[in-house]
Amino acid sequence: MTDATLTSWIDVPAGHDFPLANLPFGIFSTPNRSARPGMRLGDHVVDLSACHALGFLNSVEVNAEVLAAPVLNPLMKLGKSVTVSLRERVKALLREDCPDLRDRNDARASCLVPIDDVQMHMPVDVGDYTDFYSSEDHARNVGKMFRDPDNALLPNWKHMPVGYHGRASSIVVSGTPIRRPMGQTRPDPEAPPVFGPSRLLDFELEMAFITFEGKPMGERITTAEAEDHIFGLVLFNDWSARDIQKWEYVPLGPFLGKNFGSSISPWVVTLEALDHLRVAGPSQDPAVLDYLTYEGDSHYDVPLEVEIVPEGQDAGQVVCRSNFRHMYWNMRQQLAHHTVNGCNLRAGDMMASGTISGPEKGSFGSMLEISWRGTEPVAMPDGSERKFIQDGDTVVMRAPYFGEVRGKLLPA
Repeated sequence: MTDATLTSWIDVPAGHDFPLANLPFGIFSTPNRSARPGMRLGDHVVDLSACHALGFLNSVEVNAEVLAAPVLNPLMKLGKSVTVSLRERVKALLREDCPDLRDRNDARASCLVPIDDVQMHMPVDVGDYTDFYSSEDHARNVGKMFRDPDNALLPNWKHMPVGYHGRASSIVVSGTPIRRPMGQTRPDPEAPPVFGPSRLLDFELEMAFITFEGKPMGERITTAEAEDHIFGLVLFNDWSARDIQKWEYVPLGPFLGKNFGSSISPWVVTLEALDHLRVAGPSQDPAVLDYLTYEGDSHYDVPLEVEIVPEGQDAGQVVCRSNFRHMYWNMRQQLAHHTVNGCNLRAGDMMASGTISGPEKGSFGSMLEISWRGTEPVAMPDGSERKFIQDGDTVVMRAPYFGEVRGKLLPA
């Protein structure tokens, strides 16, 4: 029996984002339960602290304090062998043929919480955050708009996973509103800059991976070792103020145009849960340097979509359908490049993919591309149009196994 065909004694509708084969980790609370680690199965959350207290997790080398912590960092510090064994034990406990929890009515009430009764929190305390720029279609689109269309990629782009260090403190969990940022822009290139709210507010469709502890400072992680240092992934909306960024980014790159907010989905999906979605990556030409070579399928076939919901509307317009498999550089290469100079990692560090765009217009992962710098507006169901995100809009990103990340844009 494969993971994909496993069934649970808890009813999980067919096609649900959180089947028994998934079991992602998150941090939840209820009015009478403090924020703590849980795992998602269907429309229930498994309270890991309660399971531990009742003896169901005795085979796993994890203590009560770790499973009562308000973030997943203490659990991640125990390493991959512990998180894998914990996930496997919970999976076994919830299988249809396991009576341990199934046949104990009193224990079920303690260990299982309906999803409608919980509040989700930031799953990790993010120590450092890095944003990559690893989708070739996205990089080409931006290069065509702002540089020479015949030389859209900068000379280094196909030789390394380009990235920059972002702001960890403003990464927030799904449902947290984002306020339109203020800053300097220069709408008229012949006039001095002005101060005011960003007028070109955008989303960026991304995925982000979260790390275990790395190696000591001065040592590097190879592509062969990279997956031992990756805990799991979340959906990531890297909100972007295009006009602020355009004026500020030379010579040091993104700053105020990015650091005002990024949104993540609340459930961390482990690499083990995504094994069946592995696919081959693109042929990389020119050949990469030795430290970036890798073996095996290291890209993932995860469909992605983005919907914009205008204020006061129950439903909006899907403006993007893309796929995580469109990446040129994969996570193993990104992590190897990040540490090749001896940079050390800590449990809870987050690394985002960069905007994920496919080759067709319907698969572009930002409004900058979808509206082609505002020249091709997108119609909304209420009759309005969007070139960029308007105040009151809610941006919703979705993916199978991940659920959604949503954020509403508030006025400056």
